[in-house]
Amino acid sequence: MISKFQTNLNGPPRLISKILEEGVDFHHLSGFLGYHLYSIWLFTFSDLKTIVIPKTIFGTMSAFAAPVFNLSVYSNHSEICSRIPLAALWVYINFLPFAIDNQRQTSSIEEDRLNKPWRTMPSGRMTKSQANILMCCLYPIAVFASWRIGGMMQSLSLIALGFWYNDMGGADKSCITRNLINALGYVCFSSGAMEAALGQPLLTIPTNTLISAYETVISSVLCQWFAIIAGVVFTTVHSQDLYDQAGDSAIGRRSVPLVIGDFPARVIVAVFMLFWSFFIPRFWRTTLLSTMLVGGLGLAVVIRILAFRNVRSDRKTFLMWNIWVVSLYMLPILKMYDSGLTQ
Repeated sequence: MISKFQTNLNGPPRLISKILEEGVDFHHLSGFLGYHLYSIWLFTFSDLKTIVIPKTIFGTMSAFAAPVFNLSVYSNHSEICSRIPLAALWVYINFLPFAIDNQRQTSSIEEDRLNKPWRTMPSGRMTKSQANILMCCLYPIAVFASWRIGGMMQSLSLIALGFWYNDMGGADKSCITRNLINALGYVCFSSGAMEAALGQPLLTIPTNTLISAYETVISSVLCQWFAIIAGVVFTTVHSQDLYDQAGDSAIGRRSVPLVIGDFPARVIVAVFMLFWSFFIPRFWRTTLLSTMLVGGLGLAVVIRILAFRNVRSDRKTFLMWNIWVVSLYMLPILKMYDSGLTQ
């Protein structure tokens, strides 16, 4: 049945024409929609645990911890809870066109044939032209959703970063540029998810009626926190490149492990993870227990990344890296409860 959908129903125009000519066949219609929705799902499946879920958690936890950031406006906890689905939707709808743009590239298809042959493009579930049309339709939808939900500026920034990363070779030509774009992207997803969870902009723009000027104001603590998150990602995110070295090498991508070597790349991740694991709890002045939990998790990841050096282990290590990052996201809300700043 799937092959029939691929060969006979190549897109919505053909489907609409068939419906007008033969009437609605709900069995075939549901099969067609199910096939293509699953194809779209496969674009993001491997990144649910690295982008969608962690960034939704960050947005929610940071919204709860708004008093710690000295924000002038914030929602109560029940309002934030009711907006968690909107925060998740914001992250997903903004990530989906980026993922399609990334995976439709010829080099990415060749890489995925080695690393992730089940993905939409290497498995032949969608052509490059279909993926391009879908991407072009989804970007305006993401911007519109961000206009309604929040995070408009972050959405536009992600489009620019995606173009740099995917179409201008930012992911391939320099390992420094690759990590930098990843860091900026993480900050955009984090701040956008937080804004969607709050239901209010992180930037306040008061008007001075005497001089008709606009001044942008944002919490300095929040700026520092986003800078720290960017630093964490910039210095350690290449842990995801450790298990993709075969595919990256095949397409000539200059990832950190391929530029400086596998073991030096692991050492860099290990050193900076230990640094961040103890610096960030001190930045928030959290309890000794919080420091031990974050530091212990970071140490476990460090031991794995140095001791277990194969593709299967590296995939699990990167999953643990994401859990460690989420543990860092929890520190502001722990600080809020320690300081008695609950709403």
